[in-house]
Amino acid sequence: MDYSLYSRILQLCILRKAGKEGRLIHSCVLTNGLHSNPFMNTKLIIFYSKMGDMVTSRTLFDKMPERTVVTWTSLLSGYTQNGCSKEALLVFSAMRCEDSKCGKMEDACFIFESMAERDVVSWNAMIGGYVIHDFADDAFQLFRSMLRGGVIPDRFTLGNVMKAFLRGNAMMKVIQVHGFIIQLGFESRNDLTGSLIDAYAKCGSIRTAYHIYKSMPKKDAISCTALITGYARQGGYSRDSLISSMKYIRCTGDLMVILCSMLNMCAKTMSLDLGRQIHSLAFKCQSYNDVAMGNALIDMYSKSREIEGVKSVFNEKKQKNVISWTSLIAGYGKHGYGHKAIALYNQMEYEGWECFNSMVRKYEIPPRAEQYSCMVDLFARGGKLEEAYNLICKMNIAPTALLWGAILGACHIYGNMSLGEVAVRHLFNMEPKKSVNYVVLASIYASVGLWDSVSIMKRLME
Repeated sequence: MDYSLYSRILQLCILRKAGKEGRLIHSCVLTNGLHSNPFMNTKLIIFYSKMGDMVTSRTLFDKMPERTVVTWTSLLSGYTQNGCSKEALLVFSAMRCEDSKCGKMEDACFIFESMAERDVVSWNAMIGGYVIHDFADDAFQLFRSMLRGGVIPDRFTLGNVMKAFLRGNAMMKVIQVHGFIIQLGFESRNDLTGSLIDAYAKCGSIRTAYHIYKSMPKKDAISCTALITGYARQGGYSRDSLISSMKYIRCTGDLMVILCSMLNMCAKTMSLDLGRQIHSLAFKCQSYNDVAMGNALIDMYSKSREIEGVKSVFNEKKQKNVISWTSLIAGYGKHGYGHKAIALYNQMEYEGWECFNSMVRKYEIPPRAEQYSCMVDLFARGGKLEEAYNLICKMNIAPTALLWGAILGACHIYGNMSLGEVAVRHLFNMEPKKSVNYVVLASIYASVGLWDSVSIMKRLME
């Protein structure tokens, strides 16, 4: 027999509350290998729920590799009908998370509307689902419906609603929720205060955000970062207000994140004086040799045209990554030190190759795709296309589209048509529908006057 016949017989057992016969059908289902059928399992969950055996219903549910909204609803209804309200809420919350991941808000709404009783947990689950899917207006409307229904929001409700306003342009709604936070006595909750600071800053009221931050009895990195990011976004700030924003934060990893954010802001606005103060504070907090901090300092000094500061930070860094080198090279190139930029690039290339060889030969560490990608990119950017191609040919792993893309890009820059064609052949096999590969090869053909080949590329793209 197929599963449809078992399903019809089981439905009769449900209608007649024939527990013994239904269990016999379950045994036949197992014997005939139909236990993995999702529709059959859902019907069995309904059957056992009607028999009051929620333990077996839940066991069947947990063993299912795939579940439909009908499966979730069947288990939820079973708990509700058997008076297991706590379990029903837990299933609803889990289902909401699952639906949010799969984009099934309609299913979640259907079950939410069908619930006879809704507590704050179920309201929070739905509001959170709307926020996850960027339905800010729906989240706020549901929040208002919750209030009209006499349900008192908790801090999780207010936190979810605040997340809906983080894209800005919702000043009046932020003010309303702020009022609820004060009314319900949650103003001392740092998580909500941080969200308020962020929301006001994104709505353009940086002054209000600063006053909220200033009134916090215990400041933390989240609220401080939200405020500083707001200053950076608007560009209107005073040096004293920024420094005072940080003075309550200890010299920890949190402060390092904040300092890096402020250095990025200084780089954008070329605020060299403020950048130097932050540099001094970083030095006091013993984060001077932190890679991210060093890179942020190099970028700030470079964009502020303080090339000696760039060189000083770079030379004193114990650890350097590709961002460190790139920032320094870009700084030299932008400010008229082209010869130094070229010399530095050659030095970076040499050190990169030495490091790669040391890893392979001295320490006998087999390179991964990431290491090969770095070396190929390094050679390609320096115009050493044959070296890059030879390295790809000697790799002990299959080249990725990223590697061939680096070769193709360099061939376009340096006009190497023959190697560009080799790279494109591989890319066509890996990514036949990626139009940029056709465009780059067409550009290479155009640069050497092969217009017939350009036309062929255009036809292939079409």
